Amino acid sequence: MADVSDDGGSVAVQIDDSEETFPDELNAVARENALRVERNRKRIVSDDEPLIEAPSRATSPAPSSKETLSSVDPSLSLTMHPALQNSDIIYTICLYIHHRSLPALASTCRIFERPALDVLWRNLQSVEPLVKCLPSDLFGTELGSTVLVKPLDTRIWGILCKYTSRVYSITQSGRSAVIEPLGSLMLSCPLAPASLFPNLRRLKWHTDGTHCAAGFLRVAFVPTLLSLGIQISSASSIFLSVLSSLGALCPQLQTLYMRFPSATHDLFRKVSPFVARSISQLHRLQVLFVWDLGDQGNQHLMQLQALQTLWLDLKTSSAWERQSLSRSRGFHDLDSLVLFIDNLEHASNFLSSLQVIDSENIGIRLTGGPFARSSTALSQFFTILGETCNHNNLTSFHLLPSTKVSTNPDIFKPLSTCHNLTQLLVEHSWNISMADEELCQLVRGWPKLRVLSISRFVAINETTIPTFHGLINLLRLCPALTSLTLVIDTTELDGIDLKTPGGGIVNNHLEKLVLTNSPMTSPLKVALVLSGLFPKLLKVDLDCWDLAPKNLLPQKESAVQLEQWQAVNLFILGFGVVRERIR
Repeated sequence: MADVSDDGGSVAVQIDDSEETFPDELNAVARENALRVERNRKRIVSDDEPLIEAPSRATSPAPSSKETLSSVDPSLSLTMHPALQNSDIIYTICLYIHHRSLPALASTCRIFERPALDVLWRNLQSVEPLVKCLPSDLFGTELGSTVLVKPLDTRIWGILCKYTSRVYSITQSGRSAVIEPLGSLMLSCPLAPASLFPNLRRLKWHTDGTHCAAGFLRVAFVPTLLSLGIQISSASSIFLSVLSSLGALCPQLQTLYMRFPSATHDLFRKVSPFVARSISQLHRLQVLFVWDLGDQGNQHLMQLQALQTLWLDLKTSSAWERQSLSRSRGFHDLDSLVLFIDNLEHASNFLSSLQVIDSENIGIRLTGGPFARSSTALSQFFTILGETCNHNNLTSFHLLPSTKVSTNPDIFKPLSTCHNLTQLLVEHSWNISMADEELCQLVRGWPKLRVLSISRFVAINETTIPTFHGLINLLRLCPALTSLTLVIDTTELDGIDLKTPGGGIVNNHLEKLVLTNSPMTSPLKVALVLSGLFPKLLKVDLDCWDLAPKNLLPQKESAVQLEQWQAVNLFILGFGVVRERIR
């Protein structure tokens, strides 16, 4: 090993030679550390020794309660610094140490060993450290792959357990050459899984579902696991067998993400029974992301009493024929339901199979396809949704399309009787044509509405948009608004009194106002109207301009409009200063 001293001298000798330069208050820990470094420099490390040696009672006896570090050198009688006796302080220090420096810190002295190792092994971004911490002669190469060539003895298992017992989370993204030997290694483990990973809480497995992966996951599925994310493109029969035991192995699991991004319908048919079985046993599950599991699998989902949030991918619905003509009980205890849809017909069939969706928050994510341009299909879908959801419970509806859709506010009529609705969010590229009266008709049934995002960057020449008159009536019908995203025609000022634009109607609660590409001719007049309607509004939110679609707003036109809205904000700021001075 290379000498740790730059000039070739011994560290211990350097300390002895410079003893006069050390103050009398030199802590015993500093000298002990220096002596340990010198001993490590002279010690020859064998090839099969781990990077950080497991403490041995024979070589590193723990000091008795009456013994201090100063007993190493009788001349050092000072006690340890109080800060080094506080494990929380040392652990906090370790959190700020560069990750690659933690092994060296752990080797410095017993005081730093435990907290440094805790931080080093707490969150693994790969399973590779589980193999690399072991002697290299345990593994060999066979047909171009790394394989286990000899078993681990009791001492090596002890070293591995010293590290794995500290692991809190594991994330494996992408393929790794160590997965195969790791799977073989775990199959030979003589210990119970709970002993190997007693503190594991989170596991993300975003790679293949091979038999080798199954060998590792069989050990990583421990009773302490609270969150599990699995995203794979294929699954072996052994992997599915292990997956089916998830409910029995991880009874405390609270969050589960299951995704097969590129899977075929045949694969979904093959995997779904195994997944449905495991989910049916997870009685403490609170958050779940999964695909349409078919009639029987969805029945298991509906029986999970602790489930609060469900993301259901209906993009695979075409792989399932509804076997029952009767309607299932539906979802009664959910706080939030999000449906991922790429086929409105299949999604409508799924909703029709439910008696009720008793959820406070419903989200719909439309993921591309020409179907999104069909107003008839959209109207039918929303009609079925309105018949299925509990109108008394629904408080939030979020629609996130990924493609351009041109429609009118009539599609939301089935939700008009949801009188407790507080949020309606329609994101991105929907062109919803509506005049002032249609806007008022849309929100008339939602007096508790607090957040409204109904249009953002619309095609002005192709879309009918409301004016300030519609905005004023909106504030009258929904006085509790705190956030508003809407495109309006600010050029229509006929009948608007710039001194009292609302005729007594004001909103003192609005915190966020987004008007995107609303047409404008006079920033000053727009600022006067907005300041009169929203006396406490600090500015119009312009952050969304970074996401302005280029097909709607050419760069030059976008820059001009942005400058106009920046001028509006300057006027609003000035009006606010004047109000404060008058007070």
